[in-house]
Amino acid sequence: MDWIPALSEWQGPVFLRIVEALAADIDSGRLARGQQLPTHRALAQALDVDLTTVTRAYGEARRRGLLDAQVGRGTFVSETTARAARDIAFPVRIDLSMNVPPQPVEANLELRIAQGLEAIRTGSSFSAYLNYQPPGGSDEERAVAARWLRQRLPQADAERLVIYPGNQVILFNALLALAAPGDVVLTEALTFPGMKAAAAALGVRLIGVAMDGEGIVPEALRAACKAHQPKAVYLTPTQHNPTTATMGAARRQAIADIIRRSRTALIEDDAYGLLEPAMAPIATLIPERTWLAVGLSKCIAPALRVSYLLAPDAAAAQIMRGKLQATLQMPPPLMVALVTHWLRTGIADKIIQAIRGEAAGRQLLARKLLKGVAFAARPNGHHLWLPLPARWNRVAFLAHALQHGLAVVGDDAFATDAMSSPAVRVSLGAARNRAELAQALERLAGVLKAPVQTTQIV
Repeated sequence: MDWIPALSEWQGPVFLRIVEALAADIDSGRLARGQQLPTHRALAQALDVDLTTVTRAYGEARRRGLLDAQVGRGTFVSETTARAARDIAFPVRIDLSMNVPPQPVEANLELRIAQGLEAIRTGSSFSAYLNYQPPGGSDEERAVAARWLRQRLPQADAERLVIYPGNQVILFNALLALAAPGDVVLTEALTFPGMKAAAAALGVRLIGVAMDGEGIVPEALRAACKAHQPKAVYLTPTQHNPTTATMGAARRQAIADIIRRSRTALIEDDAYGLLEPAMAPIATLIPERTWLAVGLSKCIAPALRVSYLLAPDAAAAQIMRGKLQATLQMPPPLMVALVTHWLRTGIADKIIQAIRGEAAGRQLLARKLLKGVAFAARPNGHHLWLPLPARWNRVAFLAHALQHGLAVVGDDAFATDAMSSPAVRVSLGAARNRAELAQALERLAGVLKAPVQTTQIV
């Protein structure tokens, strides 16, 4: 018997105690992904319980994505937490369009959510979070977040911090605070669709600036600032969405100098920054001019809806709390309480580390299966940026990919103006496990090599 769970540490029915012990042993590393578990009968004998109890436990563990059963071989620790395929309008077998973090078994999110909520219930009760809360978080929640952020942002201060329900709301509120209809905001030539939508809704003119392998080009930004007198510059300097471009230290300093000399503001989107913690945000260089959005959607889970805005000063933070209250009142209190518990106890860092490791594994898989295909990527990133071969146009390629059960996103979703070099973003995190991702990437490689069907081209 390679594994016998210690049930005395857990409460509740025996079958659930087996599941909780299993999840804890995966989290601690005692059980490795792919490791074979005892048969139902062998474990029942070892624990002196009914066979049906173990069968029920293994069934629940499979439902949670902790185990895989292989006919004729046995039961194994799962590679990745299973997720149901999303309901989408077209017949996609494998969706590579949504940029979400993978959920490795090491992240153990289901158990950690349950344990975190139980800690909240026993500590202060759920009822404390069922009423209106201060817009932007309580003093304690902001203090805990500021301490955590100081790992990457030494200047992080609770007085400058506002807790938001996701980066998208931060971007909308930052535009609302900094620009009026008709004003110009500069961004990379390819940019986050959520920023495009926010600017369109507010009547703000979004103007794209030339990019290279490190992101926005300093000389082009300097010229655009002089020509347009922008109210702000919006940038994603780490793992840019969609191109994956990531600025080095010298480029960050150059961009910071241009923004300071132009006397404009920086809206810095740090959605992917926690996947590369060594990369210090531009906000560390010009904190007095930066509205920094640090989100958890891309490094833990999108549905948490917890992000942190670090404003230039306490007065700006107070203005942003007012904007938040006017638009969405407050972030979801229970989710903020859960994330605060994770930050305080170090669990958040463990989850992020597990997701970062899974992202790295998927990138290695992509390099192996797309050998010979030119694309841009980051070692711990969730997506690839893949320029299309000259024989393909975007519409024809996307249609052909759909015919093969694959969904990817074309460059037009990110473009601030007409584009002449078609490319697609390929997201690696949406596949439920590496086996499904491998199947998708093999299909993608086949689609790239396929002859163009001229009847598809429009």
